[in-house]
Amino acid sequence: MTTQLYTHEACLAHEPGNYHPECPDRLRAILTALAQPEFAALDRREAPRADLEDIARIHPRPHIEHILNAVPRSGHIAIDADTVMSPGSGEAALRAAGAVCAAVDAVVAGKAKNAFCAVRPPGHHAEPLQPMGFCLFNNVAIGALRAREVHGLERVAVIDFDVHHGNGTQAAFAEDARLFYASTHQWPLYPGTGDSTETGVGNIVNVPLRPMAGSHHFRQAFTETILPALDDFAPDFILISAGFDAHRSDPLAQLQLEEEDYAWVTKELLACADRHAKGRLVSSLEGGYDLRALAASAAAHVRALMAA
Repeated sequence: MTTQLYTHEACLAHEPGNYHPECPDRLRAILTALAQPEFAALDRREAPRADLEDIARIHPRPHIEHILNAVPRSGHIAIDADTVMSPGSGEAALRAAGAVCAAVDAVVAGKAKNAFCAVRPPGHHAEPLQPMGFCLFNNVAIGALRAREVHGLERVAVIDFDVHHGNGTQAAFAEDARLFYASTHQWPLYPGTGDSTETGVGNIVNVPLRPMAGSHHFRQAFTETILPALDDFAPDFILISAGFDAHRSDPLAQLQLEEEDYAWVTKELLACADRHAKGRLVSSLEGGYDLRALAASAAAHVRALMAA
């Protein structure tokens, strides 16, 4: 078995507009990096469309239909100040959620040892009833519920190292003790959630980091807080919200991580998956807005996945 890579050209057709940071070039930069010879062993797969039944485990069907019906035939439509749809956005969102579901299926079936979904739009800000923060559907939360409801895995965890707190994933998980969500993120910063006192029903772990915090504080948050809590939860499956905007070069925040930090945390999460989940792990792209840092960080992440 090897690492699978899920993506789709439709994810390039989601165009939030000129100068929007969540641009198609983000995905192009990652795919260019992953086209290098060292990644030749990746099992490359085309992301399918998500089944609406899968999305509806997180987002009520009328809400899904509202979003898809709002996709413009031309031009752009703004859902909020940050979240903009173009004619290609609906298909991109379905492929992004579908990628995570297909990756979950493949890993559970033993057809892949793990997987990375290079997709957009991202998902972790999308709440059950509210798209926001560049996100339409919550891709990792949808994948988590597929792992549980379709494959019968009792305890599913999402670990989020994006620089912004995944308010949408937390909102979807907060009342369900069989789902676990942990996040490191800069504080204060958008979306304003993620205080350490937000613990759900004992299944939510937030470790806010101050601006200019770097490798030491990030790794300390994992080794002292998140990884022990994850071990206590003993997940049957792990998903990663892989945002790379905590990198020191990123223009939207002020954390100071390097590519090596992403490789390190990936290895730590893979080790936890080995201890509890038979190695089952799927990662999906979230943020990252400096193209060079994003490509290098995603490459470090995938390199670690392939080495598992």
